[in-house]
Amino acid sequence: MTRLLLLIDIQRDYFPGGRHPLVGSDAAADAAARLLGAFRATGERVVHVQHIWDGPDAAFFESETPGVEFDARVAPDGQEHVIVKHEPNAFLDTGLESLLRAAEVDEIVVAGMMTSMCVDATVRAASDLGFILAVAQDACAAPDLMLGDVTVPGAQVHTAFLAALAGTYARVAPVDALIGELSVV
Repeated sequence: MTRLLLLIDIQRDYFPGGRHPLVGSDAAADAAARLLGAFRATGERVVHVQHIWDGPDAAFFESETPGVEFDARVAPDGQEHVIVKHEPNAFLDTGLESLLRAAEVDEIVVAGMMTSMCVDATVRAASDLGFILAVAQDACAAPDLMLGDVTVPGAQVHTAFLAALAGTYARVAPVDALIGELSVV
């Protein structure tokens, strides 16, 4: 089986001091960095997804701002592919599917941000395209969300979205379990 790690939008605007900080983003980035290190150690493929929000309504991820840059803990190493996207779904109007098909990828392991938006949209699209998926539950983060006058805490948002993906769209597992499945080259 050909496996690939897909790191979605682990960019500086999602961290404390950024324009849209998420709940638990630092812990998620630390977990994603451990997963990335394991994939690099085994020689398995890694693809980074970078969201750029162009336009006058951009609330964050504006091109040519520090917030659009990858967090240093999970930055591409120069050999790894970077897919730039402009929508939550990393497959929409990008070359991601072509890249995965050319590499004959069977399974995609996903980590990233936001659980409730880009991770969710990308995992559902990948499943619809026939890929096998695993989501690193502790290597993703979500924001607090509002509905009317009700605030849903980010940790609950994160858990609810992963629960919705689990089983039907993806296997959801902690980073340590996913690392344990890798074979060292």
